[in-house]
Amino acid sequence: MRNIYAFANQKGGVGKTTSCVNLAASLAKLNKKVLLVDLDPQGNATMGSGVDKNAVEYSANELLLAQVKASEAIIPQTPAGYDLIAGNSDLTAAEVILLKQGQQEHVLAKALALVAKRYDFILLDCPPSLNMLTVNALAAAVGVVIAMQCEYFALEGLTDLLNTIQQLQSMNPQLQVFGLLRTLYDNRNRLASEVSNQLIEHFGNKVFQTIIPRNVRLAEAPSYGLPVCLYDKNSRGASAYLALASEFLRRNQKQNESLVAKAPMVAATVE
Repeated sequence: MRNIYAFANQKGGVGKTTSCVNLAASLAKLNKKVLLVDLDPQGNATMGSGVDKNAVEYSANELLLAQVKASEAIIPQTPAGYDLIAGNSDLTAAEVILLKQGQQEHVLAKALALVAKRYDFILLDCPPSLNMLTVNALAAAVGVVIAMQCEYFALEGLTDLLNTIQQLQSMNPQLQVFGLLRTLYDNRNRLASEVSNQLIEHFGNKVFQTIIPRNVRLAEAPSYGLPVCLYDKNSRGASAYLALASEFLRRNQKQNESLVAKAPMVAATVE
């Protein structure tokens, strides 16, 4: 499944959910069929998509516990323009049950495999911690988008996350860091500029060229249950995420071309 991407960071408040929601909406505006899966018990991606997390019939909780199929859990055509599998506080119980059952890292991957062909992209919003929900997301994904602020402590958190991804590659060999996204960026801040330069120095083209700025309209949009491109399409935040969507598509195409190019080599090796 080459179209599943997880948005992850073990540090909270870095713009992870905001980026997942707004990228999904921006891709939808570019006529891509998108499914967003909210795996965070806080349910912020669900509320930011214009869906009441407490009123849904089924959520990612029932999906992970195999009580419903993915097709039954999907909420089609949210106000934000994409399909959604909602998240809410029930997911806390799902995590506990999965841990008790053991060897349940691939539950989400198996569930999404049944609907993956319907979508151009499936975006997974992970909780801000390394738990069974995040592990399921990383086991299902082909790439990880890491949203992070350009601050000193963010670099420490990045190291931990990269180590985690490396450890999980034994379980999911296709898993790679798809890109590092600089968020909540203030170009008047000298430290932000220094950290940004360090990221580019160490990670090169893994860093998205698009930078998401601090923006009042972007911060206001979730309270109205809308992505910023619908709340204020002329804002700096909306422009930034539309630019990110274009860059995301180019990067995805390049990645797929690389995988196709490698396929004959793999087949030859097998023969």
